[in-house]
Amino acid sequence: MKVIETSIAIGQVKRDISELVNRVAYGGERVILTSRGKPKAALVSIADYERLQQEQGNDRFRHWQAWVAESDNLAAEILARREGKPLDVDALWQAARADLEARDEQVPGN
Repeated sequence: MKVIETSIAIGQVKRDISELVNRVAYGGERVILTSRGKPKAALVSIADYERLQQEQGNDRFRHWQAWVAESDNLAAEILARREGKPLDVDALWQAARADLEARDEQVPGN
């Protein structure tokens, strides 16, 4: 189904809002609101809005899936470089904390 798209000046919207809402809701039209000839907003049906929301959710999910895959690949690459030996995160944390404490002791007045 071809969707009709119409551009309407915001000033006209003030006069014709009821008609425009009906055209969008029942006629399947999309109304682009313009100011000084430039698009500013759009009126779309609830069905269009829900479809856009669903697509946005799908995009976020695909982005998350790509991020997880990239993280898994990076973890595998790190593990391969370390010849299968995992990082000792606790040891790294303790070393960083000890380094920070040693630096604090070097600051006069601490």
